[in-house]
Amino acid sequence: MLSERDAPIIAVATPPGKGAVGMVRISAKGLYVFANALCQQSLEPRRAYLVDIRDDNGQMVDQVLALFFPAPHSYTGEDVLELQGHGGPVVMSMLVERCLAFAQKKNVGLAGLRLAQPGEFTQRAYLNHKMDLAQAEAVSDVIDAQTQAAVRSAGRSMVGAFSKHVKTLQEQLLRARMLVEASLDFPEEDIDFVTQADVAGLVQTMQQEVDMLCAKTRQGALLRDGMKMVIAGQPNAGKSSLLNALTGQDTAIVTPVAGTTRDVLTQTISMEGVPVHVVDTAGLRDTNYVDEVEKIGIERAWAQVADADVVVLLHDLSRTQDAYYEEDQTALINQIMLQKNSQSLLLQVFNKTDLLAKQSQSVSDRAAFYISAKTGQGLQELRAHLLKSVGWQAEHQEGVFSARQRHVHALEQAQTHLGQALGVLQTANPALDLLAEELRCAQHQLSCLTGNMSADDLLGEIFSRFCIGK
Repeated sequence: MLSERDAPIIAVATPPGKGAVGMVRISAKGLYVFANALCQQSLEPRRAYLVDIRDDNGQMVDQVLALFFPAPHSYTGEDVLELQGHGGPVVMSMLVERCLAFAQKKNVGLAGLRLAQPGEFTQRAYLNHKMDLAQAEAVSDVIDAQTQAAVRSAGRSMVGAFSKHVKTLQEQLLRARMLVEASLDFPEEDIDFVTQADVAGLVQTMQQEVDMLCAKTRQGALLRDGMKMVIAGQPNAGKSSLLNALTGQDTAIVTPVAGTTRDVLTQTISMEGVPVHVVDTAGLRDTNYVDEVEKIGIERAWAQVADADVVVLLHDLSRTQDAYYEEDQTALINQIMLQKNSQSLLLQVFNKTDLLAKQSQSVSDRAAFYISAKTGQGLQELRAHLLKSVGWQAEHQEGVFSARQRHVHALEQAQTHLGQALGVLQTANPALDLLAEELRCAQHQLSCLTGNMSADDLLGEIFSRFCIGK
C-alpha cells in the first residue's frame, strides 16, 4: 500500500471561478502509462498535444492541451501530467472526476489517485530535492505578494538567492566546527591550534555576515507581511478623512456627525513597496452614552488596537482649548498604552492644521506629527515616519529576500550562539567543548532555514497554508 507521500495526487491548479483556461495537474511515480491511456496517444515529454478527454460512454468531457513532464525534470520531481482545458469551474471538476474514475481501471498503473492537499505539489518538490524549504516558502510568497517589491523579493528567494547566502554561512560554520573538533581530538595542542587557525576571526566574520542577512531578512518579512496601522481617536478627530487621504479614494464616509464610523474599515496600500493595512475604527468614547450599534463598533476598535503594529492616535487641533476634550484624550492615551501589545508603537498625530489660523494657541512646542487630512499637509512625512518606525530601511531595499518571522528568529538565534561562541574564545582558558556546542547550535538554526533539519509538524504547518494545486 502506498504511503500518503507516495500516493498519486491530482488537483485543479488554477484559481476558482471562470477563466479562458484552467489546468488540472497530476503528480505520481510511473505516470506515463496512465497519461497515454487517458489521452489515447503516446505523449512525448514537454510537448503539447490537443486531445479529447471522454467518459466511459464516449461523451466529451473537454478538449485539452496535454503536457507530460517525466521525472526528475518536473516541478515535483515525479512524473507530472498537466491538462489545460476550458477554465470553467464545472468543466474543471468534470476533468478531475474523469481522471479519478479512469485511475480505477486496470492496467493504467495509477491505483490510489486522490485529491491533493493544500501545498502538496510544492511539498513533494521539496521532499524530492527540487528546491529547499526557503525556496518552497517563496513559491507561496510570490502568489500571495501584495506589492511589486514583494514579488521581486519573493522571486529572489524562489531562485535560491537567500538559500545561497545561508549555504555559504553553513560551510563557514562547518569549517570552524571541524577546527574545534580537531583540537578536542588533540588536547595537548588544543588552544594553540584554534588560535593559529584564527577561529575567532572566522566567527567574527560570520557574525558580520549574519548581521547583514538579518537586516535583509527583516526587510523581507516586512515586505511579505506588511504592517497593520490602526487609526484611533475620539469621534470627529478625522480618522476616516485620514484613511481616505492615505488611500486616495473615498473609502470611508465622512460627515460632521459624531459616531459616523461604526465598524472597522480596512484598506491595504503600498508605501515604498511595503503593504500597509490601514484600519479605520469607530470613535473611542464612553460606551455608557452611545447606542448598542456604536458600542459594538467601539469594542471592535479596541480589539484592533490590541492587534496593531502601529497605533496612530489622532488629536483634533480644533478642540485643543476644550478642557473636557483634553482630559478625555489623556485618559485615552493611558488606556491605549494598557490595551496595545508590548511590541506595537503609539504614534500621536495632530490633525486639522488647516484650521490653525483660527486657533489662538500655538502648537509648535508639541513633539508630534502635524497633518491636515483635508489638504494633505504633512502626510508624506507621516508615511516616511511610519515606515521607519517598523524598521523599513530604504538603503537595504536592493537585494531584499522574501522572508518570514521564523527566518528572522532563526537568524537571531544563530547570531546569539555565534556571540556566545566568541565569548568563550575571549576567556583566559577557553572551554572548547562549550565552543563546539555553540557552533553546533548556530549551524542547527541555519539548517532549519533551508529545511535540512525540519520536523514533520513544521513542514505540515508551512505547506498547509499553500493553495490547493500548488
